[in-house]
Amino acid sequence: MSIAPVLLATSAVTAFYIVAGYPALLALAFRRGAPAVAKNPAARPTVSVIVAVHNGAPYIRDKLETLFALDYPGELLQVIIISDGSTDETETIVRQWPSDRVLLLSAPRGGKVAALNLAFPHATGEIVFFTDVRQPLDPAALRQLVANFADPTVGAVSGEMRLWRGESGHQADMELYWRYELWVRKRHSTIDSVFNTTGCIYAMRRSLIQPMPRDTLTDDAVQPLGAFLRGYRVILEPAAIAYDYPVSAGAEFRRRFRTLAGMWQVFARTPALFTGRNRMRFHFLSHKFSRLALPWVLLTGLAATLALPSSTLRTWLLCLEAAFPALALLDLLVPAGVALKRLTSPARTFGLMNAAALAAVIVFVVPPERLWRPTR
Repeated sequence: MSIAPVLLATSAVTAFYIVAGYPALLALAFRRGAPAVAKNPAARPTVSVIVAVHNGAPYIRDKLETLFALDYPGELLQVIIISDGSTDETETIVRQWPSDRVLLLSAPRGGKVAALNLAFPHATGEIVFFTDVRQPLDPAALRQLVANFADPTVGAVSGEMRLWRGESGHQADMELYWRYELWVRKRHSTIDSVFNTTGCIYAMRRSLIQPMPRDTLTDDAVQPLGAFLRGYRVILEPAAIAYDYPVSAGAEFRRRFRTLAGMWQVFARTPALFTGRNRMRFHFLSHKFSRLALPWVLLTGLAATLALPSSTLRTWLLCLEAAFPALALLDLLVPAGVALKRLTSPARTFGLMNAAALAAVIVFVVPPERLWRPTR
């Protein structure tokens, strides 16, 4: 018996499970797992805010205003700005800021993680709050995050990033995907823990923070997973909000590519995720790992179809498999406002994300620092 039909059937079932089966299972079969977090809104630990920035002059003044407008006692805050080889006015703006609670560290260009590693020894707060230079924060964001650390089982807390609505169909589709991702994180958070945080708004106990390899691409996964594997929970706090603009299709591909390359890097360097040490292994394999595996599953299905004996069924299957990428390519020609865009735009977004997942394996042959580019 030919192996092609077996591979085709296996690929089809696996792809269906990743795209539809696991989300349905998560919605219907998994309710609360871990106890509710013992959140204390009155908790006020000391906090060190860390912002790594390279040539952030257009944003740094607004970011400082956002940080000092947070609904949190100023005497409990320490703000650390690490200039990662900035050649613009970033450092001048920070030096002119009228507060002795801002510490500026200047470093030669080494990347975000090198900058964060430099900042860690200077942090004095019980909690370290990570945020990026571009995104404004809701005034209650920090207060909402730190309230969760009243529960001793919580090691890291992620906030929620909300996208201001874009005008294009592609941007709307990315917003829809992000809403799905947030829903998954909320479900995982009630079951036990999420697997990574939102890089522009998350906090950790300082005692759990470890230096990272300089070529790390996703600090927002590496640091929280370290806490998770030490037995702590990593949760989502939806009331802690950062805002961001949607990005163009090209920029979104680069961002997804970098993020997924970082996840490959994390998986390779953290084999414990695939073992019994991972309390959420089933969910990790069904959601996080499967996201990277999906395009390879689809390619396996295509190869299996091509290996089938020539027949009408094989022809129909190939036409069906070609329809989705054809819709994605057609989206480049379909004007906005045309009804067909409702089909072509989601297909293009789906194709873009899977193309990014395929390309992400380059992290194993290209120096990771070359994959980092700022998002526009």
